[in-house]
Amino acid sequence: MVKGKWAAGIRPRNFTWVLRDRLAVSERPGGFAPNHRRVRRQEEIIWLRVQGFNRVISLLPSPHNLHAYDEGELLWAHYPLVAGTDPRQVLEDCYRGLADSLAEGQRVLMHHEELGDRVMGVVAGFLVWSDRIPTTPQAVATVEHMIGHQMGPAGRELVVVVAGPERSTG
Repeated sequence: MVKGKWAAGIRPRNFTWVLRDRLAVSERPGGFAPNHRRVRRQEEIIWLRVQGFNRVISLLPSPHNLHAYDEGELLWAHYPLVAGTDPRQVLEDCYRGLADSLAEGQRVLMHHEELGDRVMGVVAGFLVWSDRIPTTPQAVATVEHMIGHQMGPAGRELVVVVAGPERSTG
């Protein structure tokens, strides 16, 4: 039994709300690549559950962490963004799944290894795809403001994959 301050777990690194109390982003629970720690992952999953998260969306190219979400009794979805492949179908599936989860009232965390261009691009693309923001430049600027740094070319390319070039002008 976990007691004291650790009973509430620890907040994932770079945790940021995109849609307050509905959709958040962070780096991979437990850290990324060589810095990944199983104990930290468990503590962060505890925090997610205590905060009322129902679903985790992983954008990792591999199925890392998915078993831990099962163990932590969190629903999950895996939409692998694999370098060098066309992300269109993955993003369409991700956006539909995310929209369904939000419509069901689920609280969702989306992650990749780190909170960088890929997550930023996917989130900005979703905001345009779901008509929450009308154009890609506005979505990019909004996500950059939320995350606190500029989105690079890899993220910007993801924004327009599903949103389409017709929404790329303001």
